[in-house]
Amino acid sequence: MVLRAMTRWPNVPAVFGWLSLDRRGRFRLRGEPIAHPGVLAFMARNYGPDAHGRWFFQNGPQRVYVALEYTPLVLRTTTGARLSSHTGRAARPRAAWLDDEGAMLLATDVGPGVVDDRDLAELGEAIVDASGHRPDDDRLESLLEQPARAAAAGLRLRLADTDLELGFLPRADAPAHLGYDPQPTPDTPPLG
Repeated sequence: MVLRAMTRWPNVPAVFGWLSLDRRGRFRLRGEPIAHPGVLAFMARNYGPDAHGRWFFQNGPQRVYVALEYTPLVLRTTTGARLSSHTGRAARPRAAWLDDEGAMLLATDVGPGVVDDRDLAELGEAIVDASGHRPDDDRLESLLEQPARAAAAGLRLRLADTDLELGFLPRADAPAHLGYDPQPTPDTPPLG
């Protein structure tokens, strides 16, 4: 249906400044949360990036660009120590970082995302030290309070089928490092 609409109306201008994604993966239209399950499912199927790292929702022939509170995806834990994005797509991590605010960022096969803060405790169970053992709660809490120190301590994120070094990535550097534009505009320059 979307492809047919794009063929029928190829020159529909893109929309900027109307749609946003908050830190917990809720789409908002002019600040108001979108709650209709059918609309959210349609948006999830048609959400992705352009060549400039701007994420958008393809609404028929029109691209509606999304302003991001943090990352283009919000990641959640599922059964079996696996992850999915806020759009419901399975997400396989390829790299992991802690930021300077204590959030966990992941580069995944479906795009970059931040772990939903409500799932951090569960993922904390998957953090091991350089020897492969889970640090006791006090040590882990102490390390995570200083993310740069945690990365230097050789912590790893060990999920069902993934074992990743846990690095440090300041929040301000995340868009450039992970290749996305958090505030897309019509005149966004190419990434690089």
